[in-house]
Amino acid sequence: MRPDIAILSPLARNAGPTHGGISPVIIALSAGLCDAGAGVELLTLSDDDPRQRWPQLHPDLSLYPLGRGRRWQQARRLRDYLAQRAPRALLAAGHRANLLAARQAGGDCRILLSVHNALTPGLRRLNPLRRWGRRQALRRWYPRADAIICVSQGVAEDVAHLVPRARDRIHTRYNPISSAETEPKAPLHPWLIDPATPVILGVGRLTTQKGFATLIRAFAQLGQQASQQASQQAGQQLEQQTRQTSGQSSLQPPRLLILGEGPERAALQALAVQLGVAERVALPGFVPNPKAQMAAASVFVLSSVWEGFGNVLVEAMGVGTPVVATDCPSGPREILVAGRYGPLVPIEDVQALAAAIERQLAAPTSALQLQARAADFAPERVAASYLELLLPDWSPPTETDGHR
Repeated sequence: MRPDIAILSPLARNAGPTHGGISPVIIALSAGLCDAGAGVELLTLSDDDPRQRWPQLHPDLSLYPLGRGRRWQQARRLRDYLAQRAPRALLAAGHRANLLAARQAGGDCRILLSVHNALTPGLRRLNPLRRWGRRQALRRWYPRADAIICVSQGVAEDVAHLVPRARDRIHTRYNPISSAETEPKAPLHPWLIDPATPVILGVGRLTTQKGFATLIRAFAQLGQQASQQASQQAGQQLEQQTRQTSGQSSLQPPRLLILGEGPERAALQALAVQLGVAERVALPGFVPNPKAQMAAASVFVLSSVWEGFGNVLVEAMGVGTPVVATDCPSGPREILVAGRYGPLVPIEDVQALAAAIERQLAAPTSALQLQARAADFAPERVAASYLELLLPDWSPPTETDGHR
């Protein structure tokens, strides 16, 4: 049966803890599209069965592996697929998938590309020759698509700057963030069990992009201030240490938990030792489903130098945890509505980050407000906005229509 929408994604290829956040987005979006009544088929750039890594994939989602290989081989397979299966629209996710899809533009199938990260920071890290080649590929192929979907307004502006010929085809659609429990919750870290101890939480790959060195430095300042406060007040307020009040928590030295894996682990651990906070900083590794950790944390911090959107920020808000974020390109400012739902601080500003964390510990944002904002990114809402671009004439099938 002809699918309404085909999604081309490296889903099975980025199945480990050291890769980015496209996979959860594709999982949530495809589920939202399936629930809306669309026939969706997932094409993967792999021979692996993605359900082995992602059992939460929607049961109505069809799977079609294009297989590994050189780009020309995958391009030929994609061309054959479009001829045989004839989907009404093809949505690509990720640069390699975008290039493969853009080469198929001009036929009956609508071709839509999606950009999940600001491109300029990544280009800057390439050597001059590769940077030139990537820019040429963007400018040659991206304008051929029917639409380019960017996950934040900041990413959209970045793409428009890099590919000005495609400006009129660029649209912003935020990432879908599901509140459903699709994976088993990881056991709570021991530090999160004691409610009297404030725990600051960061989640992400241990790379320079995520700014965890800045977070550790800010935490060290926070810890010094809290320890000084505790030592000054301990002799005068011993009788108050047994009271179950929020003031008691302020007397306890805070702790910092960073969930993730990556190449900066050793450097971050060394920094914690250097700053004298190693005993109060833990890097326990990658956690597939950190929502329980988020819900138990005192404050969640996104300390990134750049992002595409910032999925983990919405996930933390969805469980009602107060948040602090850097005002990085792109995503946090849009998610937090210019600071309405949590403080925004300059990138790599240690003092500002420490002060913002202190403010959230002392007067946290309302959990109900945070959860209401997170609901704006529910898969069903995002899927409806995607359908406007994927299938402009879309109408849900009725019982008499059957499956499209």
